[in-house]
Amino acid sequence: MSLLPDHDRLLLGPGPSLTAPRVMRALAAPTVSHLDPIMLALLDDVRARLARVFRAPHGSFAFAVSGTGTAGMETVVANLVTDGTKVLVVVSGYFGDRLAQMCGRYGAAVTRLDVEWGRACDPEALRRALAAAGADIVAIVHAETSTGVLNPVKELAAIAREHGALVIVDAVTSLAGHPLEIDAWGIDAAYSCTQKCLGAPAGLAPVVFTPRALERRVPCRSFYFDLQLLENYWIRRAYHHTMSSTLVYAIDEALAMVEEEGLDARWARHERNHLAFVAGLAAIGLSVLPRAGERLWTLNAVRVPDGVSEADVRTLLLAEFGIEIGAGLGPLAGKIWRVGLMGSSSAPRLITVLLGALEQALAKQGWRAHG
Repeated sequence: MSLLPDHDRLLLGPGPSLTAPRVMRALAAPTVSHLDPIMLALLDDVRARLARVFRAPHGSFAFAVSGTGTAGMETVVANLVTDGTKVLVVVSGYFGDRLAQMCGRYGAAVTRLDVEWGRACDPEALRRALAAAGADIVAIVHAETSTGVLNPVKELAAIAREHGALVIVDAVTSLAGHPLEIDAWGIDAAYSCTQKCLGAPAGLAPVVFTPRALERRVPCRSFYFDLQLLENYWIRRAYHHTMSSTLVYAIDEALAMVEEEGLDARWARHERNHLAFVAGLAAIGLSVLPRAGERLWTLNAVRVPDGVSEADVRTLLLAEFGIEIGAGLGPLAGKIWRVGLMGSSSAPRLITVLLGALEQALAKQGWRAHG
């Protein structure tokens, strides 16, 4: 008996998002070797497309690591952080904390700029922290998936550069869903994933190192994430590991879809659908956690009403409607639902379906809007 799913899920949680049919068709293409000429041509295409989608400066190395977004995080940290590197990490949620932990594992002297969960970082707080302690690297999560908060990376990066620090950005939930300008904003290295706004399956982590970051790389303790060895594979065709050709087909097709839609149009679609969802929530008496101006378009932190079991609502949505949404993490556990509107999951039809199902799920717990 097969354990494979026999019907679709509406993936509206913090990730993965829905995989576009066109990307699913790409996954079905014949498997080739990791050093097949077809594969090598695809790697060149992926590098070029990623550099454009990241809007990276000339001379950057953009590629994809085999693994999830955390693999991207470790690749950046492992090649820029060593014993005694002074790293200031903006921690405004679960993934900022993970970034701080990762830097510590690679020997950094970590300073945390802790921000209330549900709030964005005040640029002046970063300015004060850097004036007090300085830093070799400032690390920031752009889109904090645990809280639905968008940090003002453009402003934060400018302040970091004023103090001579490299800027590392976690773009896991923002790449291709929110404006992100590696070159124009002065970001030195960034990482993301394939299963969110890009709309491909999990398994690859887009990463970019600008020329400034490449100049300041350190000897890497990790073999798997060693930038020099990865460059040798992606550019010089030397064996490093057996990369999945099918996942490369998927990311290449997903990136082609991003470029065909146009980044500006794609960002506008995510904003438009987020605003429609927030308006729909308000119509049934619900709201989101972050304040206006600090909200992600891609991940919505919906407040759980008093007297409602957030877990029971998620269970009912999955069992009766085939809809997946996410739970809160850390101090927000039980207090929010995390609703992802990313990539192919950012669509008016899906918002309408979710709002109707959510209203029914709440009604089954005896909750009524404005009641």
